[in-house]
Amino acid sequence: MNLVIDMSRSQKKGPYIDPKLQEKVKKAKATLNRGAIKTWSRRSTISPEMVGLNFEVHNGKTFIGVFVTESMVGHKLGEFSLTRTFRTHSRKGLKKESSAKRAPEGISPTAPKPSPKAGAK
Repeated sequence: MNLVIDMSRSQKKGPYIDPKLQEKVKKAKATLNRGAIKTWSRRSTISPEMVGLNFEVHNGKTFIGVFVTESMVGHKLGEFSLTRTFRTHSRKGLKKESSAKRAPEGISPTAPKPSPKAGAK
């Protein structure tokens, strides 16, 4: 099967795989160890030897589990370990209340305001 992969590096250089990570992959394949391989190397390209292995890729804060499949070959490990948390877009017509307009803690914004004292001027 001839697999065409669009690479960011020149074909003369070939895909980059961290040498320490490559050794861990070879060791895991030889021992049939299916435990996760921890790595900080987000820039390493996924090679065909990595298919079927579990990785824990660091995202800057924690390790994210990644199971490598055939469709991932040629991509970088960091593409599957997101670094930013996506919450959601606001719904159409609803705007998020800014923190400056927010009521202080313990005061309900819909509660009736106290009336001024009748005898005080």
